[in-house]
Amino acid sequence: MRNIPVDLSALTFVCVSAPRPKLVNQETGEVKVDRDGKTVFTVGLSAADAMGRVELVNVSVPGDQDVSIGQIVTPVGLVAFPWEQVIGGQKRWGVAYRASRIAVAGPVAVPDAPAPSSASSAAAADVA
Repeated sequence: MRNIPVDLSALTFVCVSAPRPKLVNQETGEVKVDRDGKTVFTVGLSAADAMGRVELVNVSVPGDQDVSIGQIVTPVGLVAFPWEQVIGGQKRWGVAYRASRIAVAGPVAVPDAPAPSSASSAAAADVA
């Protein structure tokens, strides 16, 4: 299986789905574990670029992650890997994502709103 490193430099990630254990079998509820015996969790992220394109991706990570919906995050060591399988005679394929962890990004600077000009303030006073 080929792992393809993902360049994060032009992307912003936001947590859109809280971490949840990844299931091996939905019927039995068996939870997936990695080689070290840690439970594998899935975290839903939105990935946005500067052009405004947004993709939703589910990222698998070992162990529970301390992130919540709405936080800006960074998937550390993010890799993509293609997969395919045949279920009931139907061939399915796609791209899955895995990271070593999900880190909460530092606070984002929000520009201050411009102060109203004196002309705007006078006009607002006239209306009131």
